[in-house]
Amino acid sequence: MAKPIKAQLKITIPAGGATMAPPIGPTLAPYGINGQDFCTQFNEKTREDDRILTPVILTIYDDRSFDFILKTPPTSELIRRALDIKKGSATPNLTKVGTLTKKQVLDIVKIKMPDLNTTDPEVAAKIVAGTAKQMGVTVEL
Repeated sequence: MAKPIKAQLKITIPAGGATMAPPIGPTLAPYGINGQDFCTQFNEKTREDDRILTPVILTIYDDRSFDFILKTPPTSELIRRALDIKKGSATPNLTKVGTLTKKQVLDIVKIKMPDLNTTDPEVAAKIVAGTAKQMGVTVEL
């Protein structure tokens, strides 16, 4: 029989960088789970990922146990890292902050594929290109 679920939380944490400091500690405290235990498990699973922002879906059960699912990093974070920029453009239609090559787009698609709502790499590339355009990044497809 499945355990009764108390709550399901979505948190974005830098890979390998979970600590009980805000925002994680205060988010977990009301549910009575061992936050340090969560941080240790999360850091162990994401140690190799170079502090990239990682979304987590945390399921907390009535008996104060928990489990979590790691999602792929946000597309904007992957684009930012591919171009080595701090952030996207404040005015994406006027100011461009970089150019993604077709190879870079396909590399991002490979990473994002499990979380996208398509199985077609061409459609996935268009999704990534759309995000890039919103950030003020030119895409060479």
